[in-house]
Amino acid sequence: MLSQTFQEFELIVVDDGSTDDSYAQLSVISHRLSVDAPEIYKKIRVIQQQNQGVSTARNNGVKLAKYDYIAFLDADDSWEPTYLEEMNDLIAAYPKAGIYGSSYFIIKNGKKRIAPIGVEKDFDSGLINYCQVYSKTLCMPLWTGATIIRKSIFDLENGFNSQLKLGEDFDLWIRVATKQPVAFLNKQLANYHQDVDLANRAIGEKLYQPQEHMLFTDYGELKNNSDFVYLYERLALYGFLPYYLKGKNKKEVKAILSQIRWDQHEFKYILYYRLLPRQLVLLYNKLMRLGSQIKRRVNEM
Repeated sequence: MLSQTFQEFELIVVDDGSTDDSYAQLSVISHRLSVDAPEIYKKIRVIQQQNQGVSTARNNGVKLAKYDYIAFLDADDSWEPTYLEEMNDLIAAYPKAGIYGSSYFIIKNGKKRIAPIGVEKDFDSGLINYCQVYSKTLCMPLWTGATIIRKSIFDLENGFNSQLKLGEDFDLWIRVATKQPVAFLNKQLANYHQDVDLANRAIGEKLYQPQEHMLFTDYGELKNNSDFVYLYERLALYGFLPYYLKGKNKKEVKAILSQIRWDQHEFKYILYYRLLPRQLVLLYNKLMRLGSQIKRRVNEM
């Protein structure tokens, strides 16, 4: 943050019940800044709370914010030095947008690659149809660490849903992006670190209760938006496969799959869900996961 070329910001740090020495280290840094750089120290506020989850932590941070635009950054991710400056230019160029995003790098197993967001290669910046862009590659056009939202709109949507443990960012961004213009800068200005064990990732073995997962959320009137419906179906076909194979949330999954327009999606999903025996698909899924683990270990050697 302190290396940003744009310095007109406030920094609100939320310690969500950390169990390491993060808070102690932050206190040392804050004290040093109060002596060596008081003008920077005045920009920083730190709040400490019992662990309540990422959504509550973000919501509490936003409540304290004084400025009109909110940016988010998790502890293990980072911004390029010009992130705030170039996003400020994007806001100036599209003042009527409600939410702003930039492209980003994905860092996994020590390798850095450009997020395959579904915009054309020659797209520079401008307003996008969020659902259509998202549907092309299922790579988030609005990733939380590369997204800025108007505080008034964040408040209007009541922020992040604290019940959700998976997809709380998708849930908020989709509610905003289907109502407000979305401005996007096709330049990689943030770094998304994904060096997490597969078992702890959304596509891993961790399965959630319906109230904890964004795909089980009832999006009501959004079901009248054809672009949203197509995106939702694509995400559901991809995301529900572990639930279908293991019989988790069986009733809810069956109800949602019964509404899928199968002719609009890849044939492989018809195979997985409707034609092949479940045990055969489960075996295939295990083999694919094993292959992914072996590939990761080879890359780490």
